Amino acid sequence: MAQPKADVVVVPPAAMPEPDIAAELDALAARSSPSPTTTSGAAPAAARPPLVVVGHRGSGMNALAAAPEDPRARGGDVRENTLRSFNAAAAAAGVAYVEFDVQVTKDGCPVIFHDNFIYTEENGEISGKRVTDLDLDEFLSYGPQRNQEKAGKPLLRKLKDGRILRWEARSEDALCTLREAFEGVDRRVGFNVELKFDDNLAYTEAALAAALRAVLEVVFEHAGGRPVIFSSFQPDAAQLVRKLQDKYPVYFLTNGGTQMYADPRRNSLEEAVRLCVAAGLQGIVSEVRAILRQPAAVAKIKEAKLSLMTYGQLKRRPGLRTRRRRVGLSFYTQPCLWNRPC
Repeated sequence: MAQPKADVVVVPPAAMPEPDIAAELDALAARSSPSPTTTSGAAPAAARPPLVVVGHRGSGMNALAAAPEDPRARGGDVRENTLRSFNAAAAAAGVAYVEFDVQVTKDGCPVIFHDNFIYTEENGEISGKRVTDLDLDEFLSYGPQRNQEKAGKPLLRKLKDGRILRWEARSEDALCTLREAFEGVDRRVGFNVELKFDDNLAYTEAALAAALRAVLEVVFEHAGGRPVIFSSFQPDAAQLVRKLQDKYPVYFLTNGGTQMYADPRRNSLEEAVRLCVAAGLQGIVSEVRAILRQPAAVAKIKEAKLSLMTYGQLKRRPGLRTRRRRVGLSFYTQPCLWNRPC
């Protein structure tokens, strides 16, 4: 399979030791909160808005493992980015939004899928295609089918280390479109729509606009009163979707320097703040370790009147949600909602 020409070089980050998250969040909260004797008029902790929990790809991403005895070997409880996963998250206590990845097929239909490439196996031969090179019918032909009389193509997933493994989950569901999500997911839960673009491709403004307009058409037609947030790692896409509409908030996704890119706008929280302010975006979604590495950035984000959301896997510790709230986070993307490795 031909690989795309890399216009953006992604450099893997150096290995980071797992920090003492609870201690660091406590310290960060102490540094970013006013002292009891301050007369600044800051609202007490009890008056702060509640922390909003967002279900990542619904009820959690599917982590695959090569060893059958590994609890992650079947990918998780519910297939990620499906109606079943979104509704499972909606039923979980405390989840206000579900996050999912939207790409646009060759024939202009917004679909929900995380990876840039989709893989299958036929007659012992593995093949992969770019999701955006498929038409809708071909995309939906992969994996479990809603029509039980139809057999879908076996669905495989390529891991970061290059291995390609069979992709199964304990509770299966079919791939879906953005429209199906609006129609089939509990209306009480909001949508965090990540506008997904390939880091290794350069996009013209016309190409970005065509994809974004296809997404916006579905959102405006089917969202109704459902809360919707847009987010994207692609700086130009984040700015453009804000220019194309002003009804729904737009957040810029960033690794905050934990991973480096050719585009400097993606490489620090300072650059993220600068982009959001210049483009009139509503907030930042940061990898949580970037916040812990640069605690002073929280105050700068607040000063810029931006909302702050975090994502990323951390070791579970009692009281982490309360600590995040004290630090000043508005949203937290929960990597998984089940009592299992994640």
